[in-house]
This record gives sequence, structure tokens and C-alpha cells, in this order.
Amino acid sequence: MESIHSCCCGLDVHQSTVVACLVTEEGKAKPRKVTRTFGTVRQELEQLRAWLRDNHATAVAMEGTGVYWRPVYGILEGEFDLHVVNARHFRNVPGRKTDVTDAEWLATLLRMGLLRKSFIPSKEIRALRDLSRYRRTLVQSETAEKNRILKLLETSAVKLASFMSDVFGRSGMAMLRAIADGVLPSAQIARMARGKLRQKIGQLELALDVLVDEHVRLMLRDSLARLDRLTDDIARYEGVLEERVVPYEQNLAMLCTIDGIQRKAAIEIFAEIGPDLSSFPSDANFAAWTGTCPGQHQSAGKSKDARRRRGNPFLQSILVEAALAATRKKDTYLRDKFHRLRVRRGAMRALFAIAHKLARAVYRVLTTGHPYRDLGANYLDNKHKTDLVRHLVDRLKRLATIEEISARLGFGPPSAPTLA
Repeated sequence: MESIHSCCCGLDVHQSTVVACLVTEEGKAKPRKVTRTFGTVRQELEQLRAWLRDNHATAVAMEGTGVYWRPVYGILEGEFDLHVVNARHFRNVPGRKTDVTDAEWLATLLRMGLLRKSFIPSKEIRALRDLSRYRRTLVQSETAEKNRILKLLETSAVKLASFMSDVFGRSGMAMLRAIADGVLPSAQIARMARGKLRQKIGQLELALDVLVDEHVRLMLRDSLARLDRLTDDIARYEGVLEERVVPYEQNLAMLCTIDGIQRKAAIEIFAEIGPDLSSFPSDANFAAWTGTCPGQHQSAGKSKDARRRRGNPFLQSILVEAALAATRKKDTYLRDKFHRLRVRRGAMRALFAIAHKLARAVYRVLTTGHPYRDLGANYLDNKHKTDLVRHLVDRLKRLATIEEISARLGFGPPSAPTLA
């Protein structure tokens, strides 16, 4: 097999060491392999970079496992053709496995051009992605804290959730703080309700008429304090994200035209992929990378059930949430498609199918610069209109005779033909 790179390097990256195997090809002679081990602190990674530069390496490959590859990538970025590859996409032959053999195998595959790069956005987008993912983690922590508070209330027989749609609204938070302080009586706490909730003051008094233990109030005070800190942190990071996406307002506007995607979701999606999707040849390749495509396994001409690929878990969860929102928008193609699929394949598979369509729509609007255009709720009916009419007529024939159908439609009995 003809080699692609005459001088390349494979890196087996770990937490404290990097094993590098440099493969150099000179003429028709057997490729020369040199192996060295480096540390992972900044000075030692700079020594790795200098060693590769002195040996005139052009390409470097490493596994994209964990987060240990990221400092190495940051040091080598911009000077070499970097290949961060999925560990599942290549397997060494069975036998002895060491760090040296792993590095040699990576270098061998790289030299022959048999490795496929993982999608790595630019440095600016990676920073935006880190901020977006951390904000999402804070939101998940906020949700977990709210669930702990609800569990604490139910354990103490405080039944606020039975009469309030949102315990953590303005009225609910005021009542929770009063319960945590343990000073006001239940009747006075119930009168903190606002708006339409004041119609349930009598029910709220019954829900709050409970003797709350001191240790429960202590735990509730601490939980509310953590919830306040999380809320402030989320607001701060949302402000930072808004500042950083100012240069990309046009891209965000295109994403917001897609059904189910609003501004926060658009920022999270954009933070995962950035404006440049040239690494993906088509929308189908991009959708496969997101992990929303169904699995495919064909053998002997027969298709079998297969698991979908893992993909990008962060982007996948965002698309599924957006798909759920899209299915609730009336008179749209996505809603109609979801309900058709749900009957045959179940709700979860139908939801992932809509997420798959959203992924392809995201690719199209970002690469073409044209806004999303909904096909309409009647698109599938119009596409197969002849088959649909034939199917409905056959069903009517099975259900009733022509005379019964005419009578129910108000046409009356069919008239007898007259003779001229």
C-alpha cells in the first residue's frame, strides 16, 4: 500500500505521559521508527513539539479519549496536520498491547492514510462550547436541587406541589423561605400567594398546616441558598455567552427559524459546531455525527436491527429537546411526521426521527444561509395523494355500502337512471 505521509507520528496520550512513535520513510528503504516518552506538563509538551519540528514531521495522530488529548492538541495546533481519531474506529491486531505498540499502530495507519479525523472546531468555538456546556451543567444542578427540595417537602408532608403548578415561582419561593425561617404561621404563609393562586388560599393553608422539624428547616435553608447561587451563576454565564455570540448573530438567526429551536437552544447548538461545517460532506454525514441516525446493519441482503451510534451526547440531547418542542407546534410538517411515526414505531423512536430531521435542517441553514421553510402539515398527504385516496376508499367500502355512505353524507339515495 502506498504511503501518504513520509514523516508522521502517533501519540498514545495518558494523564502523565505521552508515548510518541515517529515513522520516517526514506526512499525504498524500510520505514524507520523512533519512540520517545514525554511528560504532560507544558514544558515537556513543548519539548515534544520541538522534537517533532526538528524531525520534520508533517502529521500527528492521537486518540480522542477522555480530556487528556486536549492539552496536547493545544500545544501542537497550527504547526502539524493533527488527527484526533475515535478509538472505536480502529482496532489493533490481537496480541500484546503496550503503549509503544499503540503509538506504532497509530503512526502506521496515519502513514497509509487510513485514519479519519474527528470534528474539532476552532479555538474560539471550543471556548464557547466549554462555557455553554458548563452553563448546561449548572442548569442540571439547579434542577437536581429543586428535586431535592420537593422531596424534602413531601417527606415533611408539606403538600405545596399538590396545589401549585410551579413551587419555585414568585409565590412558591416566598413560601419556601418563610417555611425555612419557621416564624410565620401557616395561614399567614398561605396569604403570600399572588395572582390566580390566591383563589387557593384555603387549600394552601391546609397544605402548610404541618409541624416542620428544625433539621428540615436547616436543610431547606441550605438548599435554597444553593439554589440562589446556581440561579446567579446561570444568569452570569448566559450573559457571557450573549457577549461572545455577537459576531455570529446571523448564524443564530438562521437557527432560530427552525421549528423547536429558540435562542438559548440556538446558542447551545452553535457552540457545539460553530459556523464552519465543511468537515461534513453532506447533511446526512452531519446527522450521523450527531448520533440521531438509526443504526444500520445489513448482511446477505437483509437489514437487521442495529443500535444508533453514540455521536455527540451534548448536541444530541439539545436536538431531542428541540424536537419535543417542535412536535407541539400545530400545523407543521414535523408535528404531522411525529404522530405518524409514533403510531408505528413508538414515541421515543419518533422523537429521535424528528431530532434527525432537525440535525439535517441545522446543517442546511448554516451552510446555505437560507432560513428554514416548513413543508406544511399536508405535505405527506399531498405527496402520496393517489395512494391515500385509494386507501380511504377501500376502508369506506369495508365499513359501509355506497347507499349508506351517500345517506350519511347527505346526498340521499342514488337516483335510478332514466331512459331517453
